[in-house]
Amino acid sequence: MTPRLPILWSFRRCPYAMRARLSLHAAGIAVEHREILLRDKPAAMLDASPKGTIPVLVLEDQVIDESLDIMLWALRQHDPEGWLHEERDALTLAGACDTRFKPHLDRYKYATRYADTDPQEHRAAAAEFVSELEDRLSRSPALGGAQAGLADYATFPFIRQYAHTDRDWFADQKWPSVQAWLDAHLKSVRFAEIMRKYPLWTPDADRPNGV
Repeated sequence: MTPRLPILWSFRRCPYAMRARLSLHAAGIAVEHREILLRDKPAAMLDASPKGTIPVLVLEDQVIDESLDIMLWALRQHDPEGWLHEERDALTLAGACDTRFKPHLDRYKYATRYADTDPQEHRAAAAEFVSELEDRLSRSPALGGAQAGLADYATFPFIRQYAHTDRDWFADQKWPSVQAWLDAHLKSVRFAEIMRKYPLWTPDADRPNGV
């Protein structure tokens, strides 16, 4: 009997899920892709991970429901491009993205969801993190040095979201290195592959799809 593929619960536009899909793609790991709507989470997903966030990777012997943990699991299986070459620094930078940048991004992009929130203040606060990336990228082609790795793929989905909130404003900022770095990732074959559309998963459509 053919072993069952790992199950990846995902939502196409979620930056956390993009992280997971990018790492699985780089590692060459096929999964059963289950696309969902965040407002209508299937019971099967919640059974696997009651915290109810995306992404969730279901393996035979464990469930991984943190995006960075999925990235690390995938790359520790197979890392042909050396994404883990600066693992400690990459995790520090990704952690800063999640704890310092993402809360401001949410209050900028989704200001109506938060009471008494000034989106411009949060855009400015988030810009401090982008400026740090600009400093790094002005000195090297990638965040971790000469080649793109974990740091780049863990952060760029969130910078994409920030840039797309007001594209004209973002384009006017003095971040030429970040803008070129982001554009290169967005135009990459890998990004096109992980952003292809899947039909919504339903319990009666349980069939494998490779990522």
